[in-house]
Amino acid sequence: MIGLIPSENHASPAVRLAVASTLSSKYSEGYPHRRYYEGNQIIDEIELEAINRLKKLFKVPHVNVQPYSGSPANSAIYFALMEPGETLMGLKLASGGHLTHGHPKVTFSGRFYNSVQYGLNDKARIDFEQVEKLALKHRPKVIVAGNTAYPFELNFKKFSEIADKVGAYLVADISHVTGLVISGDHLSPFPYANVVMSTTHKTFRGPRGAMIIVTNRGVAKDKDLPGKIDKAVFPGLQGGPHNETIAGIAIAAQEASSEQFQEYGHQIRKNTNALVVILKERGLKLVGDGSETHLMLLDLTEIGFGLGTQLAFALDVAGIYANKNTIPDEPCSPFYPSGLRIGTPLVTTRGMKAVEMRKIGNWIADVVEIVAQEELPQDKKLRHQFIKNFKQRYASNKALLEIRVEVKKFAKDYKLFADEWQLA
Repeated sequence: MIGLIPSENHASPAVRLAVASTLSSKYSEGYPHRRYYEGNQIIDEIELEAINRLKKLFKVPHVNVQPYSGSPANSAIYFALMEPGETLMGLKLASGGHLTHGHPKVTFSGRFYNSVQYGLNDKARIDFEQVEKLALKHRPKVIVAGNTAYPFELNFKKFSEIADKVGAYLVADISHVTGLVISGDHLSPFPYANVVMSTTHKTFRGPRGAMIIVTNRGVAKDKDLPGKIDKAVFPGLQGGPHNETIAGIAIAAQEASSEQFQEYGHQIRKNTNALVVILKERGLKLVGDGSETHLMLLDLTEIGFGLGTQLAFALDVAGIYANKNTIPDEPCSPFYPSGLRIGTPLVTTRGMKAVEMRKIGNWIADVVEIVAQEELPQDKKLRHQFIKNFKQRYASNKALLEIRVEVKKFAKDYKLFADEWQLA
């Protein structure tokens, strides 16, 4: 089948072998040469190798590879840089930000810190006038520049200028775009941010984990920053690291240093552009009218009310996986949103190119036409039962199942990891 969820990818066979290894059997609380358990000589070598490869790749002074994933990594950064109640600024969830960027009330970042959220302008781009006004008013300790459903380039230079005006730390969460930063298809945060966080399983194409990177700018602002980050990860928030994941990160760092990976990043952008073109040709609306990264956001409001859940389910039946998502100024509900989030990293890993994107885009548009009349009820009390009935009916929809047969036949020609991207 075809995976289009922007945060998903396939790791290489070498990475998968490392993750499946007996390294997972060893406890190694602490850091290289400072463990609380004996017998970690090989573990030390692996972790140091991962760190050194990443330091070389990103040209930075310090990397921590122990965070279990992106959310724990962000929590460790805040733990290192802020006291409870201090002010954190981040992009609103409904504008494409992440839950851990200060989403109010329901998340740790919005409950333990004074969360101030910035949004978008009328062109669906980050409103930097608003960012600056909010920063000057609230004097945040940390400003987060990052995204999860924002399809445009993050201008770290502007964020840095604003952070400097109020003395804030700039934290760049590049989890989604790390691979594009490496290939030069997205502005690099390293000259501008103090701390950079990335998951290692999205466009970086490694195992499910995360890394926290302290930049030269970060050390210049606070020479003790590397130590603060390390102490926040362990013993501040975590116990023993996942050694098998760290080994996988070391391998992924080597792969990311190759010419093949550069080509991969370029191809992600080409594929995204090709998918944007065909979707627009078929009359579909995109938030902000396009994409500058690896993802795009379909705005379904001109077709019908609250269609995100229905479209995501129908695509699933048709053998294509994407995810429902809110759009800026969402008219419906986060639980029944009006958008669909689509990304190209995974299909690019499988070796698909622009020609294949046109085929996929046409299938998406065909499915939209099939469910276009299935609008969500305006009465909130009727929505749960409506969706339940919809899924029962469309799970066996003839037109969707016919597309599924085509998709399955098509997908068989593309391995989960293209041969030309496997290191010798």
